[in-house]
Amino acid sequence: MEEKKKKQKVVNKEEKDACRCHNCECEHGENEKCNCGENCNCGEECNCNCNEKDKYIEELETKLKSVTDFAARTQAEMINFKKRKEEETANMLKYCNEDILLRFVEICDNFERAIKMDDDNLTDEVSKFLEGFKIMYTHMVNVLESNEVKEIEVLGKPFDPNTSEAVIVEHTEDKEHNEVVEVLRKGYTYKDKLLRPAMVKIND
Repeated sequence: MEEKKKKQKVVNKEEKDACRCHNCECEHGENEKCNCGENCNCGEECNCNCNEKDKYIEELETKLKSVTDFAARTQAEMINFKKRKEEETANMLKYCNEDILLRFVEICDNFERAIKMDDDNLTDEVSKFLEGFKIMYTHMVNVLESNEVKEIEVLGKPFDPNTSEAVIVEHTEDKEHNEVVEVLRKGYTYKDKLLRPAMVKIND
């Protein structure tokens, strides 16, 4: 009787900590379950696959984390790609008239050369042509300004290689070193961008 009571206590303890695995082949009663990973109270080893299940779940969690990280990286890359494309499109639209305005500036150069002619000794007919050129030149300058094309003021200022090209260098005592003493071709900016550098003569 005493032995039976001891056995019942062992069974109750095993029942409390049991894994309740249906794969247990212990031949005890329904309430007598072996502990996972330990020897059954009958002396047999537990053959449940709880450890394998835990390992399988861990592998799934690892794969899920990997897939989640990959999805997050892909989403971030797509967002960055979209931003770059939007910036490129915005810049294309912002400077879409650059080529035609540059050609327009070159036409203005020719008009400037014409209206700089000394018309004191010209006939009235030629003077009238020059007057027409001046009017057309004024209209073109207004068109350039309306498109945010502005002349770069460089005469009498220190030479700036970012906005000008020095094509002639001379030495003059009354001028500062690297001072722009003559503008051979005007330079222009288009909005916040250099459209054409100025060609200048500087003092050495």
